[in-house]
Amino acid sequence: MKIDRLIGILSILLQKDVVTAPYLAEQFEVSRRTINRDIEDLCKAGIPIMTRQGVNGGISIMENYRMERTLLTNAEMQDILAGLRSLDSVNGTNRYGQLMEKLSVGSSDFMTGNQSVLIDLSSWYKDSLAPKIELIRSAIDNCLELSFLYYSPKGESIRTIEPYYLIFRWSSWYVWGLCKSRRDFRLFKLNRMDKLQFSDNIFTRQPAALPNLKNEQIFPGGIRVKALFDAKCKWRLVEDFGTECFEVQDDGRLLFHADYTDKENLITWLLSFRDQVELLEPEEIRKEICSALTSTLKQYQTEQERKGKNRHEIPLD
Repeated sequence: MKIDRLIGILSILLQKDVVTAPYLAEQFEVSRRTINRDIEDLCKAGIPIMTRQGVNGGISIMENYRMERTLLTNAEMQDILAGLRSLDSVNGTNRYGQLMEKLSVGSSDFMTGNQSVLIDLSSWYKDSLAPKIELIRSAIDNCLELSFLYYSPKGESIRTIEPYYLIFRWSSWYVWGLCKSRRDFRLFKLNRMDKLQFSDNIFTRQPAALPNLKNEQIFPGGIRVKALFDAKCKWRLVEDFGTECFEVQDDGRLLFHADYTDKENLITWLLSFRDQVELLEPEEIRKEICSALTSTLKQYQTEQERKGKNRHEIPLD
């Protein structure tokens, strides 16, 4: 991307006294003409760059701008590199690793194992997620509409959107875009998208507000949960909700209390603890769990009876 290249060129110029256009062209794998245009763009942005012809000539930043060569401290550069490295963990390429090398020219400390922050954003769905991220990024950059099959709690639907932002939040990736069928901006989870492809339409980008990603907006709560957990479950409660979500009782069990957002997710979460939890409130969900467990027990009993019957049948010729 051009912005990556401009940042890289500026970083090199801040760290080296003089560089040549052929050197920059080789570093960024572009033509000298492209480098010349990039230098013009940096000048238009207010960076005082000068060029000199001749044997000892080249491209440099004016002397009176040298005090600004400490724009980034070592710690700040480390944070930038950690962020760039994390993007490589998502898309499975070395694109950002190459950019890191270009940013760190002349500052070998950044690339010699001194990094103290390592971020890995990859997931179990990396093989299917990476192509989606690349396709969505391309659609955003080129203002191309996207169409896909979307799976939601309300069912399956074909959606077409004008994509604006790729977002990583709550351990998952999302795309924020203008949904043509809903005529409004919507947040779509990439793991629920299938058959993702460019549509034939190019859209005109319009001012778009960022989505409200506050937890209370996306996860509004509304279900007051009270449950008793076995003491063995403490580590999971701490991992999922923190140390303030329960009180240790006299018998060692944990009285859990929290707000939950979705009934189906709550039931699924509770059942994952099997017989190590008893839901106390809400009463209606407690009854629903009892009914579900009763139906499940009948299903397994019926299956066992069927298998037992088959074992006692005498085969006939």
